[in-house]
Amino acid sequence: QVQLVESGGGLVQPGGSLRLSCAASTRIFSMGWYRQAPGKEREFVAVINRGDSTNFADSVKGRFTIARDNAKNAVYLQMNSLKPEDTAVYYCNARLMGVDYWGQGTQVTVSS
Repeated sequence: QVQLVESGGGLVQPGGSLRLSCAASTRIFSMGWYRQAPGKEREFVAVINRGDSTNFADSVKGRFTIARDNAKNAVYLQMNSLKPEDTAVYYCNARLMGVDYWGQGTQVTVSS
C-alpha cells in the first residue's frame, strides 16, 4: 500500500504563487497532480515520469512546473500566475505497477 501525504494548499490572490508538495511512502517513478473544482470532474494537471519527462495540461502550461526529490520520495507542483479558475482541490497521484494511488487532497483557492 502506497501512502501519499500532500501539503501546501491555501488562499492566494490572482497572479500569485503556491507550491504543493507530496511525499510518498516509497519511491515511485510516475507521480503527478490532478484537480477537481466544485461541480466538475477530476482533471489531469501534470505528471513527472521515469527519466524526469514531464507533461502538463494545456490550461497550466507555462505557469506550472513539476519536479521531484528522489531522496525524499517527493514531488512538487510549483504554480505561478494563478488564476481564479485554478481554484480546486488538488490531488497527488502515484502510479505503481498499473495501480493508481491518491492523496487526501489539498484545497487551493485563488481569489481577491
